[in-house]
Amino acid sequence: MTAIAFEHPTPQAFVDLYAAHPAEVTWPAPAGPEQDMDYLLPPPNAAERLHAPIAPRDARRLDLLAALTAAGIPPRPEDRDAIDQLSALPAEINATLRRWLHHTM
Repeated sequence: MTAIAFEHPTPQAFVDLYAAHPAEVTWPAPAGPEQDMDYLLPPPNAAERLHAPIAPRDARRLDLLAALTAAGIPPRPEDRDAIDQLSALPAEINATLRRWLHHTM
């Protein structure tokens, strides 16, 4: 295998290919009705996010789905009833299920 060396004026310097200086980053304005072109969307602003509370049962369901997927057991559509019933159990039982799934990895 041959290593490829990138030429840079100072070979000892670290070059971050993904670095962007805020002064150099400009987001193009959306195209007007006369132009039909794509444009980049600005990154999301965390301060503008909606603060909608999630029900504990829904949070447990999402946590269980994530734990199953991380353990290599992607839930199937026919598993929905079982997951909904497991999510209705108390938080301690749900945490135990997720711990068990975590240890199967």
